[in-house]
Amino acid sequence: MPGEGDRAGQDEVGARGAVAEVRDAITVRAALIMLGVLLLQLGFALSYMGAFHAPKAHRVPVAVVAPAALEGSTVSRLNALPGTPLAATAVADRAQGRKRLLDRRADAVFLVDATGRTDTVLVASAGGPSASDAATKVVRVVDGKQGRRITVRDIRPPASGDSRGLSSFYLVLSWTIGGYLASSALSMATGSARPTLRRILVRLAAMVPYAFISGIGGAVIVGPVLDCLPGAFWELVGIGTLVVFASGAVGVALQSLLGTIGLGVTILIFTVLGNPSSGGVYPAALLPPFWRAIGQALPPGAGTTVVRNTVYFDGHATTGSLWVLGAWAFGGLVVAIGSAAVRHRRTRRTSVAPAT
Repeated sequence: MPGEGDRAGQDEVGARGAVAEVRDAITVRAALIMLGVLLLQLGFALSYMGAFHAPKAHRVPVAVVAPAALEGSTVSRLNALPGTPLAATAVADRAQGRKRLLDRRADAVFLVDATGRTDTVLVASAGGPSASDAATKVVRVVDGKQGRRITVRDIRPPASGDSRGLSSFYLVLSWTIGGYLASSALSMATGSARPTLRRILVRLAAMVPYAFISGIGGAVIVGPVLDCLPGAFWELVGIGTLVVFASGAVGVALQSLLGTIGLGVTILIFTVLGNPSSGGVYPAALLPPFWRAIGQALPPGAGTTVVRNTVYFDGHATTGSLWVLGAWAFGGLVVAIGSAAVRHRRTRRTSVAPAT
C-alpha cells in the first residue's frame, strides 16, 4: 500500500496538472478577450441606461402661430421656461407652421386662438412621438397656468403597423448589426492572421451583394410582410444597402487594423454608442448632452433619420444623414485598403531585405 508520502506526491502532481489544464484552457489572450467582453457589457448597460433613464426635453423645436399682439410674449414665455425645454420660433400662419412640421424643422406647432380659450397643438408623431408628446405636455402646462385648454391634432401619424414609430429604428438596428457581423464572419472564415490586400478587396467586394440583399430583405419585412413601413420600397432597399455596406466596411477596416479587438470597437461604435443615441427610442431633444451630440454623427442615428423621413416625410431633412452614411462607408474603404496596403509594403520590404 502507498505511504503517506506517496499520496502527498500524487496529490501535488494532480494539483499541478489541474493548474496546467486551466492555464492551457484560459490563455492570456483568452483572458484579455473576456476582459474586453466584460467592458463592452458594462459599457452597453451604462450607455443605454445613461441615455434612457431620465429623458428630459431640451430645446424641442416648436413653431408658434399667434396674433401679432401675443406673438412676442408667447414666444418669449416658452423660451424662458426653466431648463429651456422648448425652442420656440414665430411663424406667419398655420400653413407655414404645418410646413415646418412636415419639413422636420419643428416637432410641434402651437396655434394660439385669439378669440377663444382653447389653443391647438399640431404634431406629426410619425417622426417619433416622444418629442411631440414632450412639447405638448410643456405647452399644456403653460397654457393651463393661463386658464386655457389645449387640443392636439396629429397631422402625420405613423402607419397602423408602426404604432410607436419604432420600426425605422429596429430596421436600421438589424441592418447595422448584420453588416458588422457579416464582416466578422468573413474574418473568422480565414483565421486570425491579418488579411492581405487582395483578401481585403475580396471582403469588401463580398459586402456589396450582401448589403443589397439585406436591403431587399429589410424592405420586404417592413413592407409587404408586416406593413409597418409601407411604401418607398426601393428607397428603403437603397438606404439599407448603404447602411449595411457602411457597417460592414467599418467592420472590415477595424478588424484589418486591430485584429480581434476591431470587432469590439465596431460593436462599441454601432451598438453601445450608436443605438441609444440614434433618436429611435427618444429623439435628440430628450437625450442627455453626450448622446445628443453624437447621435446623428453615427450610422444608427443617421440611418434611422433617413428611413423615418423617407417613409413619412417625403425625404425631407435627409441630405446630411446620407452624407454621414456615405462618409462612414468611404472611410471604411479607405482604412481597410490603406491598412492592408501598408502591411503589404512592409512585407515586401522585409522579404527583399539583404541578409546580414
